[in-house]
Amino acid sequence: MKIYFAGSIRGGRDKIDTYIAINELLEKYGTILDKHVSDPNLSSMGEGIPLEEIYKRDIEWINEADILVAEVSTPSFGVGYEIAYAESLRKPVICLCDIKANLSAMIGGNSYIDLIKYTDTDDLLYKLESKLIFKQTD
Repeated sequence: MKIYFAGSIRGGRDKIDTYIAINELLEKYGTILDKHVSDPNLSSMGEGIPLEEIYKRDIEWINEADILVAEVSTPSFGVGYEIAYAESLRKPVICLCDIKANLSAMIGGNSYIDLIKYTDTDDLLYKLESKLIFKQTD
């Protein structure tokens, strides 16, 4: 399975430890196309490459992906765009949100999205793995 993982970069890197844990789990289920999102050395300033290149590359990765998994606790215009784009392609979308976060109504109210609310990293990983096991049997 090819997986696109969406997480905030320019919107803030507060959840980097969570991103790393998510990516470690996702690697058990397939190939993560955009591993840089969980790079602890990547700052909120971004990658330092032209914006047009980032856009083109990320759109190609979403097109190639079998599923999009997004951590949405930290608001991010880019993550929202990626989710909407994946939905427009009818790709499965799983969103992960810390129960303490102020979740966007556009995510929380969207019945297309498979939303997982979690209390801590262990809870997140357990719930996400349960979804991924189910997705493998589809």
